[in-house]
Amino acid sequence: MKAYQLRKTGKPRILKLEEIPAPVPGAGEVKVKIETIGINYAEILSRKGQYSWAPKKPYVMGMEGYGEVVELGQGVTKHKVGDKVIIGQQYGSYAEYTCAPEHLCFPAFENFTPEENAAYLVNFMTAWVGLKKLCRVSSGERLLIQAAAGGVGTAAVQIGNALGCVTYGTASQDVKLDLVKKLGGKPINYRKTDFYQEIMNDGGGVDCVLETVGGDVFKKSMKLLNPFGRLVVIGFASMNIKWWNPISWVKTYLDAPKVNMMKMATESKGIYASHIGYLTENEALTVDIWDELLEFTNKHNLKPVVGKVFQFDELPEAHKFMESRDSVGKLVIKVN
Repeated sequence: MKAYQLRKTGKPRILKLEEIPAPVPGAGEVKVKIETIGINYAEILSRKGQYSWAPKKPYVMGMEGYGEVVELGQGVTKHKVGDKVIIGQQYGSYAEYTCAPEHLCFPAFENFTPEENAAYLVNFMTAWVGLKKLCRVSSGERLLIQAAAGGVGTAAVQIGNALGCVTYGTASQDVKLDLVKKLGGKPINYRKTDFYQEIMNDGGGVDCVLETVGGDVFKKSMKLLNPFGRLVVIGFASMNIKWWNPISWVKTYLDAPKVNMMKMATESKGIYASHIGYLTENEALTVDIWDELLEFTNKHNLKPVVGKVFQFDELPEAHKFMESRDSVGKLVIKVN
């Protein structure tokens, strides 16, 4: 089969299609013929050697995809050959075939396109865990979603709107700001205005922030929180380590989210952090999260935003495009 194996770190051009043996499902695993792949920023960091959850090289990259079950490992009971599924896993989806644990293969949405199915799982589960499981967001609260036009951001704006919240979303380009508004959010151009002052002038602080950037964005976001407000860190997009440049190490350390616990105590604020990859090791917890999210998604007719679709041999271009920060929603790869 054809696949992208990460053998060394570097720029997008290091990603090369290779011919490697197709995987064989082990006990409790499902083999899937991949039709579409969702691209995640974590995979950009993995390619650069900056992602702690990445396995030891060489390995086939890719955390999520959509396709058809073609073979079952011993003991699999929840799926059958021919089922359409969406998968989320640590690695293995940048390929024509992959094997994934049974509990990380979920029934595909019949009302979604193949591209939408590939775009759903990681982004919506990340947003759901941050907003509902950690921050316990409820109707009427005021939310701030950083990087609101990206994959996680567009999922979070939809969830916040469906929950009945006033949902602000930061972005930097007209097409992104228009998308945030279309999804039910209140867009803020962080390049042209101070998002802190903009929100304070529009009714005061917020009750919850979904933070993905770090640095000054994190500091201002903490300052925006009302008493009993919660901030959840789900990413660190400002990180830009260059291993050959020690100055970048210092800047990354200084930009990393940090808090003063005594100051938080005097202001009655809370901070959380989440990485859903580590949660998936707990099968029962993963299934519970999926069931809640599935019910909410169907009730409110939510759908992922697919920004652009690339062909399988264009996957390095998809990485390059995501790094340009010009992309909106989710980037998706068509395998066949």
